[in-house]
Amino acid sequence: MKKIHFLICLMALCFTSLAQNKWITPFEKNPNTTPTYDEVIKYFTTLTSAFKTLKIEKIGDTDAGYPLHLITYDVTAKFNLKDKSKLHVLINNNIHAGEPDGVDASMMYLRDLAMGKIKGTENLIISCIAIYSPGGTLNRGAFSRANQNGPDFYGFRANARNYDLNRDFIKKDTKNAKSFATIFQKINPEVFIDNHVSNGSDYQYTLTIIETHPDRLGNKLGQYLQKEFTPTVRKNLLEKGIISIPYVNSYGPTPEKGITQFIDYGRYSTGYASLFNTIGYMPETHMLKSYEDRVKVTYEFMVETVKEANKNHKKIKELRSESWKKYAPGATYPVTWAVDMDKFEEIEFKGYEAAYKPSEVSGKDRLYYDRSKPFTKNIPYYDKLKNSKFITIPNYYIIPQAQHYVIERLQLNQILMTRFKKDTTIEVEQYKIKTFETAKTAYEGHYNHSNTEVDKSTLKMDFRKGDYLVSTRQPGVKYLLETLEPEAYDSFFNWNFFDTYLQTKEHFSAYVFEDIAAELLKKDDKLRKELEEKRSLDEKFASSASDQLRFIYINSPYYEKEHMRYPIFRIR
Repeated sequence: MKKIHFLICLMALCFTSLAQNKWITPFEKNPNTTPTYDEVIKYFTTLTSAFKTLKIEKIGDTDAGYPLHLITYDVTAKFNLKDKSKLHVLINNNIHAGEPDGVDASMMYLRDLAMGKIKGTENLIISCIAIYSPGGTLNRGAFSRANQNGPDFYGFRANARNYDLNRDFIKKDTKNAKSFATIFQKINPEVFIDNHVSNGSDYQYTLTIIETHPDRLGNKLGQYLQKEFTPTVRKNLLEKGIISIPYVNSYGPTPEKGITQFIDYGRYSTGYASLFNTIGYMPETHMLKSYEDRVKVTYEFMVETVKEANKNHKKIKELRSESWKKYAPGATYPVTWAVDMDKFEEIEFKGYEAAYKPSEVSGKDRLYYDRSKPFTKNIPYYDKLKNSKFITIPNYYIIPQAQHYVIERLQLNQILMTRFKKDTTIEVEQYKIKTFETAKTAYEGHYNHSNTEVDKSTLKMDFRKGDYLVSTRQPGVKYLLETLEPEAYDSFFNWNFFDTYLQTKEHFSAYVFEDIAAELLKKDDKLRKELEEKRSLDEKFASSASDQLRFIYINSPYYEKEHMRYPIFRIR
């Protein structure tokens, strides 16, 4: 009997070993390699067919012509995304395909979930985008990440159309971003993780973390994230021997001068998530650490973050639901953010001594970090934000149907809109673009505006049947405010959606308008006095016949009202 029992146990161990070997990943076979696009999709396709708690689906399209593959894990195998008792987690990988740590970590993580190696997911549904940039992943090489230590071969940072996808979540120039919005709104996650690898200075940490700033996430949910959730995750990682720190965004040439909070505006993945009151994490593994170590800490970060979300799922959902109340019509909302360099806290930092020595290339002094001289010291952490510009939240926006480029993006983000059933006259607030600055070099396919200022006026306007009325009393209110308010940092205006309104379409012939201008001055005392005042104050203007004629034209009924008028309107 003992022999039979021994043989049964031995056979069981063999079968277990064979089962585990069947699902071993390319990374586990060679810890300095990451699989190709085809290998990743094949692995997940095979894995999901073998375990009923996993499923794979194709959603949307990308610029490379490949769909996004979404893998979902549900311990109950029901996959009911509308189950309000469940907390939803979304993981994103290979947004920058030269940073594949998350791909390999997720292959092991989802496998271990399916095999029952990881417990404590009964309150969750976990979804993972296998590869967000198929185009970047297929553009495989060994040299584009000059600062990075492995793997041997990897993808390229930009996608198939050379866009940096982690700058595209607001403007949505790519098919990738549009498909992501479909996935995000379908899942409506409470927690979002976007796996990355850092660039920058050298230090002892393998793992640094960007978390959504509490001010951008909302009062109670943001404070919970900063004071309770993240510290617990970091504590649990430390018990596994993994030290971590907020993302090392150096204030000076080296971190010893301090590090500053990274402001994740809506163009970034976690900033986009924050617009829907979703907790966002961007783990940034350190580029110079071994690939094996980077993948392992990414894996453990997902394990601990998801475990903590499962434990506190009710609290997170309640705080998120409560957060919407802050953004009611009539409340003020900040549209610009900056790090407050007058406020900081001291945090422990484990770094390496930095020094300068002659460059073997130029002969000039060059920076280097001496790994033989590690140190632990307190440094300033500037993690407080300040605001310089606020708007008052309106009750509604009106969007003329001609602005289909804007309407498409709102619809992708599940913004609720109604259409006028007949031509309508309504009193609205309109903006006139007063001043703005424009970048001199291209950035992600745009010449962005910044420091935009507007004048506001109230008037009655005619709108047509089919124009859109958009209430701010909905979960997408923050997305509306940060895209439709032209002064907001990542507004559609600042991304050049409305540049046609910055150019006049008509003009005048001076010899014809001279007679019209003379008649206008005879009839309009106000215009005549304004002209005389400007002459008296501006010598250059007084000596220019063309400037004076243009002044009259701009202030006359002949001047086109569309010029510099922002074509989206507000109802207070």
